[in-house]
Amino acid sequence: MVFEPPKRLVRALGETAPDGDDWLEKLPEAAQRAVALRELTVERVQVPGGRSSLVVLVRTADGTPAVLKLAPGRARPEAERAALAHWGGRGAVQLLEPFTYQGVLLLERLHPDVSVRSLPEAKALLEAAGTLRRLWVEPPADFPFETVAERTGRQAESMRARAQADSEVAPLVGLALAAREELLAAPPEHRLLHGTFRQSKVLAGERMPWLAVGPDPVVGECAFDLARLVRDRVEDLIAQPSGAATTRRRVKRLAESLDVDQERLRGWTLFRAVESGVRARRVGRPRDAELLLEFAGWL
Repeated sequence: MVFEPPKRLVRALGETAPDGDDWLEKLPEAAQRAVALRELTVERVQVPGGRSSLVVLVRTADGTPAVLKLAPGRARPEAERAALAHWGGRGAVQLLEPFTYQGVLLLERLHPDVSVRSLPEAKALLEAAGTLRRLWVEPPADFPFETVAERTGRQAESMRARAQADSEVAPLVGLALAAREELLAAPPEHRLLHGTFRQSKVLAGERMPWLAVGPDPVVGECAFDLARLVRDRVEDLIAQPSGAATTRRRVKRLAESLDVDQERLRGWTLFRAVESGVRARRVGRPRDAELLLEFAGWL
């Protein structure tokens, strides 16, 4: 079988490595090698797939359905493996082998085409929040993960540089950076977080109704993790005449349901929305940028 990377993956990797690299070029051979090494039977490549990895639906030698995931080093597959191992299947997809070899993960097969996003909005938020709560555990000793301060520090540098070159985003960037400084002055928690949690990252499973996939783990406070969920279905929020009020109610409802400080959740939601909007603007996704920055303005 020829392992052709989905267009979505090619486009997304082009945004994160504009000068290119050889990972995509080597991907078909790497996938063939990973399949042969594990004696897997390939069913199909998952399309449209993710933005940072190739996902292949396979069966193991004994017929067990599984997922083979290949990711470049900049997607931090070793950190993903460490987080999944620490969770041990509690709230997240389970590892089927204990190691990562050259960016390859073998994972439990969930239902790849059925995410919580397929549910009505209120039910989707409820199920997603319940899944997220199970992931918030003490990190392992000597954890190999970035902290929220480290990750957002890198992002803040990029945001400042963009604001200097793009006066239109400068006011929101200023508010987001000020919120980050205030939030980091007294971080209340030290938990292992999913890092990139949203409704589409929660898939239907057999062991449990819903399980999280695709973490980019980070250690810090729970409000940072929950902030990404607040803006799910942002295009629907923007389309509503009452979108701003709905957003504020969502912040309040999610904060109360997960025992998170409402103002801290609002602050991290602001920072993460502005960061994503500025990044979308930088890489040539103006529609996404417009939605995200309008959403951020409501906060």
